[in-house]
Amino acid sequence: MSSLDILDWRRRVAELYATVRAASDPAAGHDIWKRARDELFRRHPASPIPVEQRATFDGLAYGEYQPDLRFEVQVDTNVSPERFEVQTGTDGLVPFQRVGRVHLPVGDLDVWWLDSYGGGLFIPLKDASAGNITYGGGRYLLDTVKGADLGGHPRNYLVVDLNFAYNPSCAYDPMWACPLAPPGNTIEAKLDAGELKPSPGKQSGRQ
Repeated sequence: MSSLDILDWRRRVAELYATVRAASDPAAGHDIWKRARDELFRRHPASPIPVEQRATFDGLAYGEYQPDLRFEVQVDTNVSPERFEVQTGTDGLVPFQRVGRVHLPVGDLDVWWLDSYGGGLFIPLKDASAGNITYGGGRYLLDTVKGADLGGHPRNYLVVDLNFAYNPSCAYDPMWACPLAPPGNTIEAKLDAGELKPSPGKQSGRQ
């Protein structure tokens, strides 16, 4: 896997989310998202699925789309400054600054800004399903520097659709070091939507 492979992966992810945002309805966009992700994970050289497993890879595992888990919410910026840093093997020390919080019926989540070159919003999630039907380290909802962006209007609103929660790459391969959900992104609700826990024959992963 080369740097240009990763560039192409990110381009494709950004194009995919643009297609999702333009879909006729969220459920249709979710179907597009699932099919495209399965194809990327199966064939792309930057797939987090280990090379030796790709020949038998038969798709990621997902929960059914649940319309009541889609929210368009205002970012509450009345939060105290907070920072967390993640040491990774590929990107060095990755810093995040808390810039807000979104209040959802299932629980509140901190909104983080990648505080380095390029920047981007990041919303991880760890719910009560973690370690059971979903990946134990939690999942990602938005990661705009990587292209995972569901939009929002006006500018201080975000579309937060829990059906689009996806696993970090370290869920597939320990070679990846991924930022995981801090306490402000942990909720007590149990969610069976989005990408589910990897299991034999059904692999599921942060690019």
